[in-house]
Amino acid sequence: MNVPKEPHRINRIGWLRAAVLGANDGIVSTASLVVGVASAEASHNSIMIAGVAGLVAGGMSMAAGEYVSVSSQADTEKAELAREREELAADAEGELAELAGIYVARGLEKGLAEQVAQQLTQHDALAAHARDELGISETMAARPTQAAFASAVTFAGGAGLPLLAAFLSPVNLVAMVVSLTSLGFLALLGWLSAWVGGAPAGRAVMRVTFWGALAMAATAGIGRLFGVAM
Repeated sequence: MNVPKEPHRINRIGWLRAAVLGANDGIVSTASLVVGVASAEASHNSIMIAGVAGLVAGGMSMAAGEYVSVSSQADTEKAELAREREELAADAEGELAELAGIYVARGLEKGLAEQVAQQLTQHDALAAHARDELGISETMAARPTQAAFASAVTFAGGAGLPLLAAFLSPVNLVAMVVSLTSLGFLALLGWLSAWVGGAPAGRAVMRVTFWGALAMAATAGIGRLFGVAM
């Protein structure tokens, strides 16, 4: 019997995490860089050069960082699956009992737990142990290339927003315009990520705008300090 699957937004968690991280970092880091340079009373051309350099460097850094970190997770998952495969080959009965014990701990009666473990083992023993013993599932599996691509693209998209605001602003208003528009972009990102993930929007909006405002305030202070010192 084919049972229709209910759509769950948890299936989006792999790319959603990387996308939100990339866009948020792109907005915050580029806006903070632009605000810091502008607060030091730099020329409009210098502000834009710094912003574009930050976009390129940040995008590459995000892609490399995501790829390396998620690849490490994938390597660990593969090693654990290989070990589990060896254990299944060496002691199938022991692994069956271990799986049944997991189901007993989750609330099943011993007889039913043994029956469930037996049927799942016959269907796909490795998949059953990967999911219920190791916590590795198709939904949560590490995908390095997907994470790297999502981070790089969304970082560039996020970074382009404060850069556009800086490009369209008079040099004496760059810091203020970029700060205000970037906070608006962050609030929109928080709302959008909450909507896609089915989470409460208010908390997400407050979280991203607070840390974004803090970062821009810090770089503005540094820019003013060094601008005066120069």
